[in-house]
Amino acid sequence: MEIITQLVDFVLHIDKHLVEIIQSYGAWTYLLLFLIIFCETGLVVTPFLPGDSLLFVIGALGATGALDFEMAVVLLIIAAVGGNTLNYFIGKMIGHKILENSKFTFINRIIKKEYIEKAHAFYEKHGGIAILLSRFLPILRTFTPFVAGIGKMSFAKFMMYNSIGGIAWVLLFTMGGYFFGNIPAVKNNFTYVILGIILVSFLPVVITGFNARREKRSAVISEE
Repeated sequence: MEIITQLVDFVLHIDKHLVEIIQSYGAWTYLLLFLIIFCETGLVVTPFLPGDSLLFVIGALGATGALDFEMAVVLLIIAAVGGNTLNYFIGKMIGHKILENSKFTFINRIIKKEYIEKAHAFYEKHGGIAILLSRFLPILRTFTPFVAGIGKMSFAKFMMYNSIGGIAWVLLFTMGGYFFGNIPAVKNNFTYVILGIILVSFLPVVITGFNARREKRSAVISEE
């Protein structure tokens, strides 16, 4: 429970915590940021890690000179594209085994069936472009490449959408932070801004899940 509380506090006050990390670890901060984005996009067991909000804060700090903005952006794009690629191969090679084998009980508790179903519905509806669109949707961002791997989507097609989506996602949020993160109204209410980013990001996920359940119910009623 304490870990969850600390994670929530880190996300809501990510601007202050990131400044403290930079002051304490200097250049090692870039490695930490790389690993967070890589794991958030590349490991189906870590969808809870910050993504959109972290990129926004990195942009804001880059504008002040606290971080080397160009270096951070390049590293984060590599992390985002590389993470999704790893996720795709995990799904392709052992995805079915993870979901069906009782030996992976611990992982199955983290990889909730409803998340997989939502990602699958999203993937089925949008096809390859789902890889690109899911970049901007928490939870789905982590599970869609995993589902694409299970579905045997061609690697060339996956990498095209993966690369475009990774570049667009990182640039959109870091540039947003760079240009708007230090406006007094934003800077003085950063916690509310982060909450706003999280809520807006999750809204499409909720809508997608609701639509998927409604379509499933309609299909059941039709069969009856």
